[in-house]
Amino acid sequence: MNDIKQIIEALLKFRDERDWEQFHNPKDLALALNIEAGELLEAFLWKSSEQADIDTVKEELADVLAFAFLLADKYGLDVKQIVLEKIEKNALKYPVAKSKGSAKKYTEL
Repeated sequence: MNDIKQIIEALLKFRDERDWEQFHNPKDLALALNIEAGELLEAFLWKSSEQADIDTVKEELADVLAFAFLLADKYGLDVKQIVLEKIEKNALKYPVAKSKGSAKKYTEL
């Protein structure tokens, strides 16, 4: 079994044991993902990246990933496939010859 599928199955088991699927509609999963992303940002607030508490970063990043995986599952999306497809799209928008070493948006290259 691949790692992503194993993670999603563990998340679904945890959710289902608590009867939380009723709260996990796509809108609320997206909101939760955004809230957890904000909490991840909070770990860096008023600090350099080196000063951020790595345990807090790990906890909040795990929450972000968990809600992202649950949202993907809700729509029947294959996480590996959609990420690889996005990398392909970005490769077209950001060709190495134009974008290497640049932080410019593709519309500015």
